[in-house]
Amino acid sequence: MVKSSKGFRSRSRGTFTKEARDRGLPPITRFLQKFEVGEKVIVRIESSDPHGQPHPRYQGRVCTVVERVGRAYKIAFVDGQKPKQLIANPIHLIPADRPRAGASHA
Repeated sequence: MVKSSKGFRSRSRGTFTKEARDRGLPPITRFLQKFEVGEKVIVRIESSDPHGQPHPRYQGRVCTVVERVGRAYKIAFVDGQKPKQLIANPIHLIPADRPRAGASHA
């Protein structure tokens, strides 16, 4: 029998699949987002850009920005009872507090 792959993106087909109209790279403003220390962000992995991508198990996790590391951000959260930290590029983060452009509040 063939051994199953245990790569970084294994078993993530559903997580990384985009709708037909959303395929390709997102707008440049998503790459250039700025976050303040202490701001709440949601990990939303952008599958078209593998650079600075957190592990798929953290998709949808609400985290707090701890500091800026180069062009990326160090984010922290509690997993069970263990505090954990990740480093992710801003393309893979969306703000949890502030309203997003194009989002309707109806």
